[in-house]
Amino acid sequence: MLIDIFARRYENQTLRDSFEQRDSRLLVQAFRILAEDMYPYYRDGKEDTVGVAFWTGLHSNMSRELGVKELSPIWFSYTSKWNGNDHVRTHKNDMVTVCDHWLTRAVSGSPDEHIKERLSLIELGFRGREAEINAMNASAITDGERLVASLSRSGLRVPGDPQEGARKGRETKTAAFRACVEELNARFRQASYPLNYHNGYIQISTDDVVQREIETPFWALVSNPIWSNVDLDMKEAFDLRDSDGRDPAFFAARALESTIKIISDQKGWTHGGEKGAHNYIDNLASKKNGFISSWESASLKDFFTHVRNPFGHGAGSSQMPSLSRPQTEWAIEFGMSWIKNLIHRL
Repeated sequence: MLIDIFARRYENQTLRDSFEQRDSRLLVQAFRILAEDMYPYYRDGKEDTVGVAFWTGLHSNMSRELGVKELSPIWFSYTSKWNGNDHVRTHKNDMVTVCDHWLTRAVSGSPDEHIKERLSLIELGFRGREAEINAMNASAITDGERLVASLSRSGLRVPGDPQEGARKGRETKTAAFRACVEELNARFRQASYPLNYHNGYIQISTDDVVQREIETPFWALVSNPIWSNVDLDMKEAFDLRDSDGRDPAFFAARALESTIKIISDQKGWTHGGEKGAHNYIDNLASKKNGFISSWESASLKDFFTHVRNPFGHGAGSSQMPSLSRPQTEWAIEFGMSWIKNLIHRL
């Protein structure tokens, strides 16, 4: 199965042209979040089954995407003396060590490729944990969770509702993961990397103010499964923008249109006769519903008329429409700001 990794998405865009102490520091810090805070390989001196499964899967996925059988040697040998004779002993590295040795290996080729590949491992690790957290929160609380919540240690029951205890247990796990995400993004800023992790992906962010005021709260809002199409389209807009691909503004506009449609559906305003984004905007702006004002409706319709529509239809014999880089940045930020604002109004 093909897996989307940071190194492949940004292979044509240079992130770093040298490898310095701040690069090494960042990679080690990010790796330690995975290995110590999220998935320790050992607990109380013994292999942890969850940690073993995680690191085995992560190594398998990452090595496959890079087209190698192992990231670093799994088996190693050494010679020891016994009864005056040399004996060759062979041992196996655990998978977290295999990944660690690879991550901290000296640069032997392109610094840019070296860093991107290792950030890909971090991205896959965080993406896997986020998928687990989302699946946990979307599922019904199990009997096992209620039992764990009712015990502070083996055999000792704790007063209180086990259902509520299990719910709080989930909240604790979710908060712990969010803290890991916040630390990773803080480490990026500390190393002066224009990167931000959100909803399973590390992507480039070009403006600190926009990232803080718009992007970070935006990605947090659309992490809810109901906004999954919005999330995917906006990520596509970012990737196309960063790789100078075709029509990133179109995907930003599509994400905004999805948001408007979802709100119309959720509010019960969709009547089935809509033919496009303008009709859904009318649903939100009607006097009866009053979700947005008339001038806001006009602003949104202008955006779809002049930004989305020209890219949503074939140009025929006319000149192919295009936006400049500043116009593209504006279109994406416009879409994100509106999406964030509309969701907050629900």
